[in-house]
Amino acid sequence: MVQLALLITNRHRLLSVAAILDVFESVNRFYESNGESHFFDIKLFTLATESPGVMTFGSYELQPVRTAAQQDLILIPAFSATDTNEAVQENRPLIPWLQQQYQQGAEIASFCTGAFLLAATGLLNGKSATTHVNATASFAATFPAVRLYGDAIVTDEAGIYTSGGATSSFHLMLHLIKLYCGREVTIHIAKLFAIDMDREQQAYFGTFQPPQHHGDNLVTMAQRRIEDAYQDVSTIEEMIQDIPASRRNVVRRFKLATGVTPIEYLQKTRIEAAKKLLEQTDQSVLEVMLNSGYNDLKAFRQLFKKSAGMTPKSYREKFNAGRMESVGYARK
Repeated sequence: MVQLALLITNRHRLLSVAAILDVFESVNRFYESNGESHFFDIKLFTLATESPGVMTFGSYELQPVRTAAQQDLILIPAFSATDTNEAVQENRPLIPWLQQQYQQGAEIASFCTGAFLLAATGLLNGKSATTHVNATASFAATFPAVRLYGDAIVTDEAGIYTSGGATSSFHLMLHLIKLYCGREVTIHIAKLFAIDMDREQQAYFGTFQPPQHHGDNLVTMAQRRIEDAYQDVSTIEEMIQDIPASRRNVVRRFKLATGVTPIEYLQKTRIEAAKKLLEQTDQSVLEVMLNSGYNDLKAFRQLFKKSAGMTPKSYREKFNAGRMESVGYARK
């Protein structure tokens, strides 16, 4: 029986923990229905070192990591905290335990923003990883030694696994089930949870959320200028006019504060505007292009696909609010 440890971290996302338990319990029920023993011995571990009584999580007894035997597979759920670096600090005592478990043969998988804790162990240095698409900028800045693939759904390298955001966690679970249990069980679970097995990336789920509280008023002025005039400005000089600083100084401080150059910021702002038009209006792709600040349809399509992972037409088919109201729902 595979020893599976699920960490109940401080500030864990309850939905992440519940999904993990539901999926791996379903695997065990599959084996049970075929007259076999459970495949995974699921245990829940916490940082708590002492307690006035037995702590439980649903039907599970929470066990302190200091008492844990050697595990085969350790799962780190997503964080609920918006400040992932702060959440990592609250779970820092787990780091030496994770390092020791891995060195002694355990495999480790993180889900969504749980990758921040995994990366803090140093075990991801030089390895591939992914996380929630909206957390990639923060992750890259915090862990530059990790090879981040922000659009990836799942990464797998040297017994360490990561997943993208939210529902991408199900794809990592399917990946692990296939590795441990084989294809038959994987297909059974995919059908049971109605998981599309052919998702290739998560770029189209991303939303451009630039830092706004960096404390650099000059950069804030430049950001506001771009956000207010993204349809009209196209050069750095146009973006920084009326800003009391040199071009070089603005560009340097802008990149330091936001993680991107002013030109990259402009492109991301325009693409985000195009996404909203595709989601919320019936404007043609040509109209969307013009209203988001572009004037070359071919270049717009290429830039949009590079950023969102699909063409403007495909994006509209997937996310347009009007279409979502009429497709896939049964109404009385």
